[in-house]
Amino acid sequence: MIAITKIGTYLPEKKISNLDLLDKFDTDEGFVRDKIGVVSRTRKQPAEKASDLCVKAFEDLMSKSELNIDDIECCLVVTQNPDFNIPHTSAIVHGALNLPENCACFDISLGCSGYVYSLSIVTAFMQANGMSQGLLFTADPYSEIIDENDKNTALIFGDGATVTLLESAKEGLVALGFEFGSKGAGYKNLINDGKLSMNGRAVFNFTAATIPVSVNQLLEKLNLTKEQIDRWYLHQGSKYIVDTITMRLGLDKDKVVFDMYEYGNTVSSSIPLLLSKDLENINAGEKIALSGFGVGLSWASAILEMN
Repeated sequence: MIAITKIGTYLPEKKISNLDLLDKFDTDEGFVRDKIGVVSRTRKQPAEKASDLCVKAFEDLMSKSELNIDDIECCLVVTQNPDFNIPHTSAIVHGALNLPENCACFDISLGCSGYVYSLSIVTAFMQANGMSQGLLFTADPYSEIIDENDKNTALIFGDGATVTLLESAKEGLVALGFEFGSKGAGYKNLINDGKLSMNGRAVFNFTAATIPVSVNQLLEKLNLTKEQIDRWYLHQGSKYIVDTITMRLGLDKDKVVFDMYEYGNTVSSSIPLLLSKDLENINAGEKIALSGFGVGLSWASAILEMN
């Protein structure tokens, strides 16, 4: 049994305030706070790459655990903004952390659904190969591809990174089941063609129509009800989309986690950033739901239980 035991995080100190850009984008504070849900966005230093953010998240993980680097058997990095096209960013992270040579390393090119997809991948990979400890990194510095004059994207995305420690036969969050999907015909609605371009209305409509169905299908497959889920961790795309999914699923608002005001949409890092703040307070037997959605267009949902 593979479980999430610790999560390390990194958010850059530098921030850009959306409230300073109201006139530039002809908008108001109410729209920024209540619809986008991002008051300020974190920004990495220009010279920093995805691997640098991963290393800083790992430093935070080390402060929370008694991890022995020599025991790490696999290292995955979720990113669509890698350091280079070749080599894979996980190899760079491997070298920077001086992980053992018998550690398997590979990247996963997914965006906002990437954390949930990768939890399934790394859990199955570790179980199939008899591994006891693995690291799952997320780092997607969208500041490298944002057009700062594009209202559809400039006010939304922030930089950040996380690393999830997965261990066998440990107390922690264990996946009960997953549900995945893709709508590749809509790929042009969120695309990087030199600079990030997003059809916000199309992405919203896709998400609002798809995610409630995905979540209900997963609950049915696991013979669970919404009322049996103690906390909901939805990808922090915007406050409006989190509120919309909450309403369409008929969820208790007090059980839905929202926290992106001070750093923005961090893509694959958004769900583990939320989880990192709650992990120590989830009690044995409690169940949580995750759902990531966006670029692809793709989505993935999961139910986990604390053992």
